[in-house]
Amino acid sequence: MDCSGDYMKTIGTAALAALLLSAPLAQAQSASKTPSSASSSSAPSSVDTRANAYYYFSTGHLAELQFDMTGSTDQAEQAIDLYQKALELTPDSSVIHERLAEVYAKTQHLHEATLEAQAALQIDPNNVSAHRVLARIYVHQLGDANPGQAQSDDIAKAIEQFEAIQKLQPYDVGSALWLARLYRFENRHDEAEKVLRSVLERNPDSEQALEQLSQLLIDGGRSQEAIQLLQQSTSDGASPEIYDLLGDAYTQAKDYAKAETAYRQAVEEDPDDPSHRHGLAQTLTSEDKYEAALEQYKKLAELEPGTAENYLRMGQLYRRLGKFDQAESSLLRAKQLAPGSLEVLYSEALLYEDQGRYNDAVKILTDAISGLKTQSAGDENPSALSILDEQLGRVYVEQGNYSAAISTYQQMGQLGPDAKKRAQMLMIDAYRQSHNLDEAISVTQKALAETPKDQSLTITLAMLYGEKGDADSATKLLTPLLQGTDADQEIYLDLAQVQERGRKYDEAAQSASKALELANKPSDKVTAYFMMGAISERQKHYDQAEDQFRKALAIDPDNAAVLNYYGYMLADRGLRLPEATAMIQQAVSQEPANGAYLDSLGWAFYKQNKLTEAEEYLRKAVARENDDPTILGHLGDVYLKLGQNDQAAETYERALTEWQKASPADYEADKVNEVDAQLKNLKRRLAQKSAPDTPKPQ
Repeated sequence: MDCSGDYMKTIGTAALAALLLSAPLAQAQSASKTPSSASSSSAPSSVDTRANAYYYFSTGHLAELQFDMTGSTDQAEQAIDLYQKALELTPDSSVIHERLAEVYAKTQHLHEATLEAQAALQIDPNNVSAHRVLARIYVHQLGDANPGQAQSDDIAKAIEQFEAIQKLQPYDVGSALWLARLYRFENRHDEAEKVLRSVLERNPDSEQALEQLSQLLIDGGRSQEAIQLLQQSTSDGASPEIYDLLGDAYTQAKDYAKAETAYRQAVEEDPDDPSHRHGLAQTLTSEDKYEAALEQYKKLAELEPGTAENYLRMGQLYRRLGKFDQAESSLLRAKQLAPGSLEVLYSEALLYEDQGRYNDAVKILTDAISGLKTQSAGDENPSALSILDEQLGRVYVEQGNYSAAISTYQQMGQLGPDAKKRAQMLMIDAYRQSHNLDEAISVTQKALAETPKDQSLTITLAMLYGEKGDADSATKLLTPLLQGTDADQEIYLDLAQVQERGRKYDEAAQSASKALELANKPSDKVTAYFMMGAISERQKHYDQAEDQFRKALAIDPDNAAVLNYYGYMLADRGLRLPEATAMIQQAVSQEPANGAYLDSLGWAFYKQNKLTEAEEYLRKAVARENDDPTILGHLGDVYLKLGQNDQAAETYERALTEWQKASPADYEADKVNEVDAQLKNLKRRLAQKSAPDTPKPQ
């Protein structure tokens, strides 16, 4: 721990002058003689004693100064020897005890230094230099001590010394800053804030005090106060560190645009300091400015070539941008630098999942889980295991291996109460995605019997009834949750969803309207408009649906879900196809592995007769959602138009099989009939083509 500061100075000229003035002129003159020149046969007078003490002290101080300049241990030992001789002659001198303590401290003889400083304070409790020596010793010991009682004792002792210094010299900025640090370390934030504000009142230009106080406010979640404090400093220019803190405060306030400006200023002031770029890169990521964030991490990789985190973030950004080869290369480099990092392994598994490389993802995750259990040796990390189990289960679900997913979630449920609750919800969803709604409902009911007041389980059960098309049962569960407060907004959205899936469109529209009335946040309004648009689209009220989608996009122009739904609605009807395609492409750019979005884009290309592009995206969509009958039907249409009749017939067959598994709420008879008709016509043509020619009658 750095112990430097103004309070650590050696004895000043004022102290030395005070010692000089304590002796009469005759004593000072007699000091020119060496102590050995005094007659050994006569007892030394008090004048001689003080003169000799002064001689030893002054020559000891010269030796100490020589030690400071050269670092010579011989000079340090000489200073100690001379100070001790002076102390023998004047044992009640607080100054000599303090100087002896200082030399002991400088030579790391901390026990002796502590005893001498304490002796100095027994003689003179107002000896500021002795307080400083003790403060320095206790601070130094903090860096060597393990957390525990010993460290706590040293903190208390250091605080005691700094408090004493502040009483004696309230304008001592260095000791005040250390006192504030130690108060913060002990979570005495109010006292730390009082000290720091006092420093800034006396020294408005103290950047160290400004930095400490700003960090204290940010740590306490008081970002607006920190912003106000820091803005005053940056108005006349400030250091990069101040701009960094301003960026941190804006980030905490979720004002990412201003955070970006502050971090950019810090980078401009000091482009070679990686800490500024880290803040900027993280903020750009939060703003979804992935390309810009990537450029910052590339520069960070140059500045910190051995830091795995930079390559990890690059890999994550490349994955979000759909640049999977670059993502894999970056993650491989991160893995080389940090081979045991669970975050790197987790990101690698996510990448493989996005690529549809499910077996690779499973291997990465199962190896990570096994390794973590082996390293823990009975003392497992339940939080890390829970995260890995959850992702492994998700990969199994994506793979269609639902039994393995459920088994994984069951293991996850044994990791503690929080993990058990999360595992229950994931298991229910796995049963739902496997089209086993009855088992999903059964598991939910059992969980709800254990915790009947669990609102999330009640809502889950209601949504499952909605999947079965049982809107009445779902409504009976959800209605009692309404409390007549703004919190009802989410319940009304849930009601709208189950009513829409139960094809009770009027009731669904009323619930969505109530959700919109209660929406306070822009994101809540977007969700309500989206729901109202979906309800109108399901009723084929396309103009009304388009109006709601436009309202949603006016608030959030980049909302991927709205862009996809709106674009697909237009493309499916063959309307404004370039506009529809552009909207869907925007959604895909945000979520390049989303099977529904890939399907929409492929269908938009099909409607424009761009069959090569249509096949490419629909095949990707099927790889992501291989049991979605709508996507399979679309791919079958593309194969049919390409003249690939065998592939078309096989794909139509798969689509019809999946339609039979669909939940009642998802089943669309008109689409089933359309696929069935396409398949029958195709089989008829194939049969006619394969039949032998009948000979003409003679």
